[in-house]
Amino acid sequence: MSHDFEAMRLAMVESQLRTTAVDDPRVVRVMSTMPRERFVPEEKASLAYAEMLLPLGEGRRMNLPMATGRLLTELALTPEDHVLVVGSAGGYTAALCAELAKSVVALEEDEALATHGAKALADYANVESARGSLAEGWSKGAPYDAIVVDGSVESLSRPLIDQLADGGRLAAGIVEDGVTRLVYGRKQGDAFGTTAFVDAQSASLPGFERPAEFVF
Repeated sequence: MSHDFEAMRLAMVESQLRTTAVDDPRVVRVMSTMPRERFVPEEKASLAYAEMLLPLGEGRRMNLPMATGRLLTELALTPEDHVLVVGSAGGYTAALCAELAKSVVALEEDEALATHGAKALADYANVESARGSLAEGWSKGAPYDAIVVDGSVESLSRPLIDQLADGGRLAAGIVEDGVTRLVYGRKQGDAFGTTAFVDAQSASLPGFERPAEFVF
């Protein structure tokens, strides 16, 4: 069965992006042309543009287009930026960043997802595919002008913050009391803090569990 992916992609832009404050013209342009179906398992291609957390296997899911679009809009990537994508999965967000920034490290820890992502990103000369712990980041490529955590975590790890350049930006989903809030932060010297800008459903990423609190 054939699918009109171009029509599905444009429908995604109109119904899932333009209606949710994904309003950076560069982000909208690249998401309206990037073939999202290339970065998901072949049997899931027909769902590539659906408004859902698309199952990728091994408990992992692909982030919502709206969530990815809002994260990239807040980061406001420039053609001079060096970017780390945490939880790159099949490579979709890394490919978007490759079109918006100078260079990208696509970090994934799941072997099958990392293999699929590296293959899908093979045509991008400015993308390095890396496999390792998401929470540990990728120090070999640091410092980064921007880090996008393409999913939700309970807490941001210190290694990721440490790998930001001075003035570097980070966007992620943070789970608080069962609600996921997309947040943006900027590092200034040793200081780093985040500000929430929207509540949004987001794909959960492993390895960022909040330390258990001691109870007397």
